[in-house]
Amino acid sequence: MQKLRFDILKPYTDIILFVVALLAANYFWKFTVLGDESGIQVTWFGMDITRPFDIMATHIANAAYWLIHLTRDTIFLYPDNVLWFTSDSSVRIVWSCTGLKQSFIWIIIMLVARGQWKHKLWFIPLGLVCAYIFNILRITLIAMAIEHHPEWFDFLHEYLFKYLFYGMLFCLWLWWTHRIAKSAS
Repeated sequence: MQKLRFDILKPYTDIILFVVALLAANYFWKFTVLGDESGIQVTWFGMDITRPFDIMATHIANAAYWLIHLTRDTIFLYPDNVLWFTSDSSVRIVWSCTGLKQSFIWIIIMLVARGQWKHKLWFIPLGLVCAYIFNILRITLIAMAIEHHPEWFDFLHEYLFKYLFYGMLFCLWLWWTHRIAKSAS
């Protein structure tokens, strides 16, 4: 009787592992990586890890500025990673805008996913590149939208693009699970 209960879950093993890995990685990050929006200090178990986040936030701000500046000359990049528009709207790129959390979650998801390590060795970096590109586009599109609609910021940042980011990671995982891992076994 006990065996029957677990047999019912067998077709869902991959999705259960995905959800558990996503939630575990997310909560591990939330409770161990601490920082505030001032960007003064980011810590992990009390150790200062601010420098990589500063470097990445500056890089993301520069990339978003460059992409936006390709289409319009109404944007300026100020110190502290502030993207400012002549419409008087602005956004500051801080440590939590770097996409490093989503990259960490991606690695954890792939570490627990079934499949051969020889394929994971190229697929994990591919997912990291996708997360990097998506994050730059996310920041760029949010900044462009708030140029004339600053009231959209919370919706775009906290809801739409956050869940699109996780949706993109889910789609990559689906590709892995149903194409790469399945065909290699």
